[in-house]
Amino acid sequence: MTAVQRGRYSKYLKPISIIIDLIVLIGLPFFYFSLHNINFLYFNLYQIFGWFVIAYFVGFYEIYRYTAPVQILSKIIRQGVIFLLTVIAFFPFAKTSLFSGKAIALFLATVFILISISKALSFYYLKKYRIVTGNNYRNAIIIGYSEEAIRLKELFNNRTDFGYRFLGFFSDKSTNNEVKGNLANLKTFLIQEKVDEIYCSLGELSNEKIKDLVEFADENNIAIKFIPDSKEIFSKNLKIDYYEFFPVLSLQKSPLDEPVIMFLKRVFDILFSLLVIVFFLSWLTPLLALLIKLESKGPVFFKQSRPGLNEQEFFCYKFRSMQINSTTEKEASRNDPRVTKIGRFIRKTSLDEMPQFFNVLFGDMSVVGPRPHLWSQNKTYGNRIKKYMVRHHVKPGITGLAQVRGFRGEIETDEDMINRIKYDVFYIENWSLILDFKIIVQTVINIFKGEEKAY
Repeated sequence: MTAVQRGRYSKYLKPISIIIDLIVLIGLPFFYFSLHNINFLYFNLYQIFGWFVIAYFVGFYEIYRYTAPVQILSKIIRQGVIFLLTVIAFFPFAKTSLFSGKAIALFLATVFILISISKALSFYYLKKYRIVTGNNYRNAIIIGYSEEAIRLKELFNNRTDFGYRFLGFFSDKSTNNEVKGNLANLKTFLIQEKVDEIYCSLGELSNEKIKDLVEFADENNIAIKFIPDSKEIFSKNLKIDYYEFFPVLSLQKSPLDEPVIMFLKRVFDILFSLLVIVFFLSWLTPLLALLIKLESKGPVFFKQSRPGLNEQEFFCYKFRSMQINSTTEKEASRNDPRVTKIGRFIRKTSLDEMPQFFNVLFGDMSVVGPRPHLWSQNKTYGNRIKKYMVRHHVKPGITGLAQVRGFRGEIETDEDMINRIKYDVFYIENWSLILDFKIIVQTVINIFKGEEKAY
């Protein structure tokens, strides 16, 4: 049976695990605290917030096929102890609630029995799914032909529950029969065979070649990991994993690769977009619709195809700010004759972008992220500017770091796009919730202050 790239169903395990945990956490208090005069809304909001904050720092949902059972047990114990203290801390502040050590003990015991069973079943599924079905393997190659590289190949072949399909060695320093090719034909092979992960023996490559390989992997959404040796690593954001006793260094492209972070960012996006839609767009839309219709014929909303996450097409919504024309893939320029009078105002104040909060609610965009470019820009700059395609590793945003730093609007030179990509990549690799808040606040400030390139 042919191996299928990037686990088709196993990627849903973490979201399902989180949903199961939420059901357990929300449902059980009604059984154990029904006679203790607890405000269930406040208690559930408090404990859920506490649970996921603890889970983030403990790494509670960072479970992989190669994670050792002792590590899983350690995560459960740490999560349980800190969560116990968090639940107990609720009662001194809830003056009307009745504290019961027995009820808390039963509640927490049941929570962790159910969640531990759920986690054990998820781990079992991760370990056995590929063996039972014979598909959903991740294609992997190894650069270098050292003792460590050979040991890793044997591990992939012997531990089929790890879910790897080994495609071969690549090396310029060995002519062994097991070596499939040299580094000259590596990039072609990676694309043709749809390789998911590269394992690199650092003794094989110079720093310059490692840098080039990292950039190529970024551009093509290929994970790159390093087999450690005594050589200094030319890279960033490294973490160490153990496949049994075999250490592997993984290049972390972004905190946004973590499922818990993705979940928290999505929750924030939904809540923020709902607030804007209900309290702002509900009255702004009919007002702008009237002004747009009075000035020119055509629809109130402008819908345009844009590349989104993983360069998948989505339709980006705006308030129409131009006369109906056939040059929608052409950027707006200063004093653009296509722009209407009301259009100049809503573009200057960025009000034309407001319907994109519906894109956020639908899941096509995020509140903060790299701005979605035109398809023509992708075609022009995709191969010309390094790391351009990295911006498609996350959802596009209504606002972004490049925009608040002044790199928005018309691209007049390659330098404009290079600076935009520089900030987009920095955002992706250094994301934090605080950074998102800073960008949102700066966006609001810029709207009132006015921006030179908002035309």
